[in-house]
Amino acid sequence: MRTTDDEWTTVVDRGRFPDAVTPWDDGDWRREALGWARRGLAAHGLAEAGTREVRVRPWSVLVRLRTGPGDRDAAWFKAGNPDNAFEAGLAGALADWVPGDVMTPLAVDAERGWMLLPDGGPLFRDVLDAGAAGPAEWAVAVGRYARAQRRLVPHADRIAALGVPGAGTRDLPDLFESLVTGNPLFDAAERAVLLGRRGLLADWCAELDAYGVPDSLDHCDLHDGQILAPGAGRFTFFDWGDACVGHPFGSLLVPVRAVAERYGPGAVAPLVDAYLEPWSGLGPSAAELRRAALLAVRLAALGRAGSWFRLFPGTPLDDSREASAAWVRELFAADDAW
Repeated sequence: MRTTDDEWTTVVDRGRFPDAVTPWDDGDWRREALGWARRGLAAHGLAEAGTREVRVRPWSVLVRLRTGPGDRDAAWFKAGNPDNAFEAGLAGALADWVPGDVMTPLAVDAERGWMLLPDGGPLFRDVLDAGAAGPAEWAVAVGRYARAQRRLVPHADRIAALGVPGAGTRDLPDLFESLVTGNPLFDAAERAVLLGRRGLLADWCAELDAYGVPDSLDHCDLHDGQILAPGAGRFTFFDWGDACVGHPFGSLLVPVRAVAERYGPGAVAPLVDAYLEPWSGLGPSAAELRRAALLAVRLAALGRAGSWFRLFPGTPLDDSREASAAWVRELFAADDAW
């Protein structure tokens, strides 16, 4: 859909969510948000210079603001829903705590959940699709990410104080129960079977907790479209709207699946080894860290199941319930090996 707002044409992409309820459809909100973004650009000597491209989804509004004629001459305004509005403040904090591994916002309004980001270079996905990278680069990327996570361990409490949801290992059995009992897509028989496995889940959690790996920030959706590749061997991690504070190894869930699907199961072990290397020296042996990773990846399905409900108020929940139920079922369907 094309509209004209001020002097610039606006192209709106609603994907498969034409009925999503978002603040973008409120003219007053739209004018205020775009005005804030323009002021943020001006503070860096930038100004709009072309068509606005808007991506409206039930969980966020993203606006690409052109700032010049080049492909990379752009900035991105993002507004999260109330349940992931923490992302703006988190993005600003991460730029201080792990600079070089994340994007540094041009502007942040943590109270309203708004941020303005520079263009960070090509997506890792595009580099992979072009054949310029492969499983070896995936391993480098997750190793870099793990080092950032380990540096964030001392900041875990401050991250939680920013509003990032907690998903500590000891809390997962209760989260599991709420996801099962609160989803009408589980009939009585399936619900009973799932709840009957709560004890097994609690045993996994207790074993994982016993390895003593400290909580950190878990991205929860670290796919190749959430990683930028601005140069050879360089990676930047972004889009923290699904994040939680919990066992860090859960971050492996999405990369492991992506690499196995694209390159085959033989590519997974080097990826896991690269991720675990920065965590050596904590006390657990290499074998224990690998076992902890297996458990954490399995349990990370609960984080994915819960994150599907971080939406703008009024959004229909049918898709979210289906996705959440699928992840809960994955919890007990996953293979216990790589």
